[in-house]
Amino acid sequence: MKKSILLWSCLILTHTFSAQESIDDLLAAGISDAQNFTSDYIAPATEGVAYAMNGGWFNNASTFKQFGIELSLIGNASLIKDEKKSFDLIPANYENIRFEDGSTSKMVATALGANDPDITVIVTYDDPIFGNQEVELTLPTGIGSEGLSLIPSAYLQGSFSPLRGTQVKARYFPKINTDDVDVSFYGFGIQQDFTSLIPVRRLLPFAISGMVAYTHLDGSFDFTETGIVDGENQRINTEVNTWLFQLIAGTKLNIINFYGAVGYISGNSTTDLLGTYRVSNGVLTSDEIKDPFSVDSKPSGITATIGTTLKLGFFGFNAAYNIGEFDTVSVGLNFGIRN
Repeated sequence: MKKSILLWSCLILTHTFSAQESIDDLLAAGISDAQNFTSDYIAPATEGVAYAMNGGWFNNASTFKQFGIELSLIGNASLIKDEKKSFDLIPANYENIRFEDGSTSKMVATALGANDPDITVIVTYDDPIFGNQEVELTLPTGIGSEGLSLIPSAYLQGSFSPLRGTQVKARYFPKINTDDVDVSFYGFGIQQDFTSLIPVRRLLPFAISGMVAYTHLDGSFDFTETGIVDGENQRINTEVNTWLFQLIAGTKLNIINFYGAVGYISGNSTTDLLGTYRVSNGVLTSDEIKDPFSVDSKPSGITATIGTTLKLGFFGFNAAYNIGEFDTVSVGLNFGIRN
């Protein structure tokens, strides 16, 4: 159950570390090598989360009339491409890591992929008592080992038009707060119908609008009690912030409409490994390490969207396909007074 909560909350890194004794293994290679590996390992996952967080912000190019209101239940699924499931691990870029067979590089799993069979590396270090030592470490696999090929997300979204042509939006996912997992998610956006400013707008069969949205996710996984590695107050904190900019065009029919958009996602994410650690082997054996490292990434990219929406009185349904670094399918159930 814990793994499902973590996945649905987009904490891909936490899911993987909770499945294996990976933290002790990674720190055995030294902080620099552990940080270097983790950066490549989680970058596709945080990028996928950024795209999953931003699906379904709009379901039409035209906005409501003044004081129109809508409540939506939205679900997204970002599809994981093969190139996001692995990265090229080059031992020359590391201080203490090599492959046992002497390979100069190998494709290994990211947090979205799987190593099948397992891939091991050799960590070489100098022990103050026993001299030159080696330890064999198994690299962590990802969610691909469980047959998962998408990153899901779901949330509630409310929209309100305080002015004609202007629509403000907010989205929210109920906070998860268990003994070891805390996750919160929210976002705000504004959509402006440019054609609403044209005097002959009623005669136009289409609408053109622009949208800007901000989305935030943060989560924490406390694994002190798991005994993965000796220490205190051990946790992984992840924070993802994104901005979405969209130019939208669509039809203005009574029941069914079609829309398309082009846009740009810009984001940043930070994942911190916090707490005190006493590693059982490797470079840092017997050393007490506090807050070992932080990994940053800046996911960004151009997106394109095509979609359709169906309105039947106060009820509506929409579906869209978003094209980008992670293609995303979005569906929404919409209820409200729009006209």
